[in-house]
Amino acid sequence: MKVLACDGIHDDGLALFRDAGWEVVVSDPIKDPAALASALDGVDAVLVRSATPVTAEAIADATKLRVIGRAGAGVDTIDVDAATARGIAVMNAPDGNTLAAAEHAISLLFALARHIPKADAGMKAGQWPKAGLTGFELEGKRLGVIGLGRIGATVARKALGIGMEVAAYDPFLPPAAAAKGSVPLKTLDELLAWADIVTLHVPRTKETTNLLSEARMRAIKPGGYVVNAARGGLVDEAALLKLLDEGHLAGAALDTFVTEPLQADSPLRAHPKLILTPHLGASTSEAQQAVSTILARQILDFIDTGAVAGCVNLPPLTAEAAREVGPWMPLMSALGRLAARLVPAPTRLHITYAGRTDALDTRPLTRLLVASLLGTASGRITPVNALAEAAGRGLTVAETLGGDGDGFDRLLRIRVEGDGRSREIEATLHRGPRVVRLDGVEIEFDPLANVLLMRNEDRPGMIGTVGSKLGAAGVNIVNFALGAAGDGQARAAITIDRAVDDAHLAELRATPGVLSLQQI
Repeated sequence: MKVLACDGIHDDGLALFRDAGWEVVVSDPIKDPAALASALDGVDAVLVRSATPVTAEAIADATKLRVIGRAGAGVDTIDVDAATARGIAVMNAPDGNTLAAAEHAISLLFALARHIPKADAGMKAGQWPKAGLTGFELEGKRLGVIGLGRIGATVARKALGIGMEVAAYDPFLPPAAAAKGSVPLKTLDELLAWADIVTLHVPRTKETTNLLSEARMRAIKPGGYVVNAARGGLVDEAALLKLLDEGHLAGAALDTFVTEPLQADSPLRAHPKLILTPHLGASTSEAQQAVSTILARQILDFIDTGAVAGCVNLPPLTAEAAREVGPWMPLMSALGRLAARLVPAPTRLHITYAGRTDALDTRPLTRLLVASLLGTASGRITPVNALAEAAGRGLTVAETLGGDGDGFDRLLRIRVEGDGRSREIEATLHRGPRVVRLDGVEIEFDPLANVLLMRNEDRPGMIGTVGSKLGAAGVNIVNFALGAAGDGQARAAITIDRAVDDAHLAELRATPGVLSLQQI
């Protein structure tokens, strides 16, 4: 396995990959999509911070790439939709830099309140710049927090600790939850009109781009301040300069920008009412160590056990839950391939998890089965993009939990339909991965083995005839399971020691009494 680490990923995380036997390639930031595409050749996982953009073009031909890891929280520099379409998991480590990002936002509050950058610059220039640098006290001031997630909630807690009044806007947080945290919720318009200082702590999405537009910044009371230590593009930079020039806003502090690095000739650099830092929110040694190790463990667990943590395009799956579903995963892949052989162009798939299902997280199992079912057709399909691919191909996927396990602790029933056909498979892990019924006929076989599925006339001599032909082809029969269908026909599952070549398959299919024969 091979991992490409860009953007200065802390070595503590890379050491975990090396200890696991991975090849680790370290690179400076790769800005050019074509150069990144070349670097991703043969790579299983890529780690980035905010400097290397992972675009659709860069991953279009990355046939081995399974995981994109962001050593931090924001994934706006990663084309998540393109990664999902390619079946690539996108992981982040949002908890690792929470404290660092929150403390940086608080530090910008103090810097604004006491003119620290101007005072420092004047002193170092040989001046005594006391006049004109009268500041204000933060205690008693109103702080409006936009986004009350991990970082926003930490900023709110620290601001309360220094005596500020705090309120928040978060459209995804119910009022009851905010009340428990002693932070009242307001609408965005209410918050802007109420606050002395507004600080942003939301991801950049289509909905949050230019969240603080000119109109919304005009809604802030005259003499207010803005802090953005979250993501570039949340604040309309041109409008911010306009309102600072007009005097409507008294100042602002920015750690993130629409374009990073900030252009040398950006008008933001020269504005006297702006404090600028070069995206330092997560730049503490503790945070970089934490995010690298958190991300490495997440990726290694995902590859080794199927556990899913910190993934933005897969449902979470704890290590304990992964251990519970792990034994089922090979069976799901095999059943997907079997279902594809039985119904090559499926339009409906219904999966029933019968018996004791209370501790079974079925989401990764369903995704895996669908990926296996569709993967035999074309394209790169993994559990990440399986359900989207199914919808795009007109395959309806339904799932039922519970019900009679028919004597088994857990019984899996799969009904696949298409082209006017309907086939049903029942399987379990009893005595290993086993199919126990096919189309209602009791025949038991291991779907992971080499198996011939035969439909034949229910008459004497069929087993001997087929067995003789296989023997003549040099194929040994491991198990021969036969069940009567009750319609003058029988179903057979013949487990063999190796695959049968096309010529001998054709000969078997031409045997009198053999109605159909498939190799799985």
